[in-house]
Amino acid sequence: MYIIVLFFSFLICFSQEMDKKYLKKLTPEEIEIIVNKGTERPYSGKYNDFYKEGLYVCKACDNPLFYSDDKFNSNCGWPSFDDEIKGSIKRIPDYSLGRVRTEIICSNCNGHLGHVFEGENLTEKNIRHCVNSISIKFIENEKK
Repeated sequence: MYIIVLFFSFLICFSQEMDKKYLKKLTPEEIEIIVNKGTERPYSGKYNDFYKEGLYVCKACDNPLFYSDDKFNSNCGWPSFDDEIKGSIKRIPDYSLGRVRTEIICSNCNGHLGHVFEGENLTEKNIRHCVNSISIKFIENEKK
């Protein structure tokens, strides 16, 4: 059973490979998180305690992902959003910790953003997109 899960994880990861044209503008640290599906240390990201009005886009391809109105303080150590811009994110199973989680990636370039969690009752929408700051870029004053 474990071998089957690993095989399907490999197929999913292989099919979600990032187009090389987006790699050119990324730093080695950004590649580690966005391409190699790493995680920045909690409470270390520039957008963890950041609450200006605007739009969050993918760092690799500038695809709009989240509105600032949907950002909230979850005290988890990473930026949290309880909604996404429709069609901006893909969800894929993540078996990397030996249990199933749901990874979120940019729908345009397949860059790793973080994970999504449901059922925590942190907001009325009952969903938390837990995002690496290094995977996103903020554009001030863009509104819904």
